[in-house]
Amino acid sequence: MVQPTQWHLAVALDGTGAHPASWRSAQAGPGELLTAGYWLDLVERAESGLLDFVTFADSLGPQSDSPHGVDDRTDRVRGRLDAGLIAARVAPRTRHVGLVPVAVVTHTEPFHISKAIATLDYVSGGRAGWLPQVSASAAVNAHFGRRAIERHRLLDEAADHVEVVRRLWDSWEDDAEIRDVATGRFVDRDKLHYIDFRGEWFHVKGPSITPRPPQGQPLVTATATDEAGFGFAARSADVVFTPLPDPDAAERAVALAEGLHVFGDLVVHLGPDAADRKARLDALDQSTSDLPVFVGEARELADLLAARAARGITGFRLHPGELPADLDAITGELVPELQRRGVFRTGYQPGTLRDRLGLARPVSRYASAGGTP
Repeated sequence: MVQPTQWHLAVALDGTGAHPASWRSAQAGPGELLTAGYWLDLVERAESGLLDFVTFADSLGPQSDSPHGVDDRTDRVRGRLDAGLIAARVAPRTRHVGLVPVAVVTHTEPFHISKAIATLDYVSGGRAGWLPQVSASAAVNAHFGRRAIERHRLLDEAADHVEVVRRLWDSWEDDAEIRDVATGRFVDRDKLHYIDFRGEWFHVKGPSITPRPPQGQPLVTATATDEAGFGFAARSADVVFTPLPDPDAAERAVALAEGLHVFGDLVVHLGPDAADRKARLDALDQSTSDLPVFVGEARELADLLAARAARGITGFRLHPGELPADLDAITGELVPELQRRGVFRTGYQPGTLRDRLGLARPVSRYASAGGTP
C-alpha cells in the first residue's frame, strides 16, 4: 500500500482505560460505566479530535486475568455493556466519527451480526465497522455448551463467519427497494438473492432481512500478532491492528498484511503529567500489557509514530491508559502536533467511513446473479 500523505487515527475504548487501576483515578467515573451518557461523552470527545473511528471492546465472559476463566480479583473493573448496542446508542448523537464494535464470532450467528452491523450503518449514516473476535476460553464455551477448538481452527471458523456476513450484506442489490406508491411495489424480488453458503461451520441460505448497507460493505477490522492472525486479516478484513514495538516490526507487519490498512496498536499515557499519573496508578495496581506502552508528551509520541509510518504503516489505534485524561490528551495535544506536521486532517470531509479510509464501495457480488427467493 502506498504511504499516504496523512495518517489515520483511531482510539480503543474499554472501561475506564487500559490501565487496570484507571477506575480509581480522580477523573474516572466508574459509577457511570453502565450508562449511555458515559460512552456518548467519550465518543464525542473522540469526534472533537477528528479521529477516524473508535472501537468498543466486548466479550462473552467477565473480564479476567486468568486464561482459564473468571478470576477472583475484586479490585479491577468487571462487567460491561454490549458493544454493538453502545455503538447504536451513540450513532444518532454523533456525525462523523466511525463506530466499530467488537463481536465475539465464536458463539454468535453470522446472520445476527450481519443485520446488526447493517443496522448500525443505517443509523450512523455510513460510519459502521466491525471487529470480529474469537474466544478459546473454556469458561465462555461452558456458557454455550461448546467443545474446545484449537485457535487456528477458530480463525478458520471466523473467516467463514465473516464471509457469510459479507454475502448477506450483498444479498440485497442496491436498488432492490422500489417504494413506488403509485404501482404498489415496495421491493423488486428479483434483486434479493439466496447466498446458499455451505461450509464446514455454517449453512446459510439468506437473504438478509436488512437492505444493503449504505457503505455496501461496512468496514471489517481484525487484530493480528502472528502469521495466523495476519492470514485471517488478509482473507477477511479491510484494516488490521497489530502491536509495533519497533520500526522493523512495522515493516514485517506491512509485508504480512497483503495491502490492507495496517494500524499500529499501543497504549498511551500522554501529556506533561503522564509519568506522574501512571506512577500513581502503578502504585495502586501494577499494569501489564501485551501492547507497547508509551509514556510521555505529544511531540515524543509523534516522533515514535513517524518512525512506524516511515515503514508503511497507514494508521494507529491508541488505547488511552486512563479515561478521559489520555483521550483528551490525544485530541488536545497529539492531534494538533500531527496537524502541525501536516500528517493529520484539520476537518472532516463528507462521506462514509470507507471513503475516509480511501476504500471503494464494493458492488454487490449478486448484482448480475439470477434467482429470486
